[in-house]
Amino acid sequence: MLIDSNRLRELKILQEKIGIYFNDIQILNNAFIHPSYAHEQDFEISESNQRLEFLGDAVLELVVSHYLYEKYPTMSEGQMTKVRAYTVCEQSLAEAAKNMSLTDFIVLGKGEENSGGREKPSILADTFESLVGAIFVDKNLDTAKKFILYHLKDVIMKAAEGEEDRDYKTLLQERLQKTSPDRIYYELLREEGPDHAKVFYVAVIWKGKVLGEGSGKNKKEAEQLAARQALERLKILKI
Repeated sequence: MLIDSNRLRELKILQEKIGIYFNDIQILNNAFIHPSYAHEQDFEISESNQRLEFLGDAVLELVVSHYLYEKYPTMSEGQMTKVRAYTVCEQSLAEAAKNMSLTDFIVLGKGEENSGGREKPSILADTFESLVGAIFVDKNLDTAKKFILYHLKDVIMKAAEGEEDRDYKTLLQERLQKTSPDRIYYELLREEGPDHAKVFYVAVIWKGKVLGEGSGKNKKEAEQLAARQALERLKILKI
């Protein structure tokens, strides 16, 4: 894929934003080419971010695992597994991507763009993973590690302190029942992916309004993340 002058300017801004300057700018660009755009343009598979996402996912798992092993010598295997899962889940990675405004640099196909794909947690999380993969390929593991920990260390600490065990559904129910006895409903919006790797999308509804949405590998996880988003919104709106 040829990179025009406008895109080069965007990538320069992106490099300044993340504080990492690439030797091969094409690798960085590929990290932000969503498969929907690559399909529309009939690109080669290597020109989208899918392969970099695959690699970035593995690098994330390794870096977070090693950090937990070194930082928390008394933490059990089961605890480390839970903390790592919380840290690298779709919600956490999507929030990290949002905080860096990575959404501004993603290249989407027309259909995905028109359906609000730029704000989808799954796309944001995948972009974060593909960026990690690009950093690893163009630089090295140490640079990728510094990037990951800079953006996810707070999430790791919260998880290590028990944040991953919080019952957001109960917290939301307690919060809302103080103002109204109306029931809270969790609605399954859709399911995506093959049977062995399904992703469930759920909305939490109260008084006919959607308060939050979440996605996860099972309905329980999706409901918890939807409730978590609702709590965050309610705090902002002071309801």
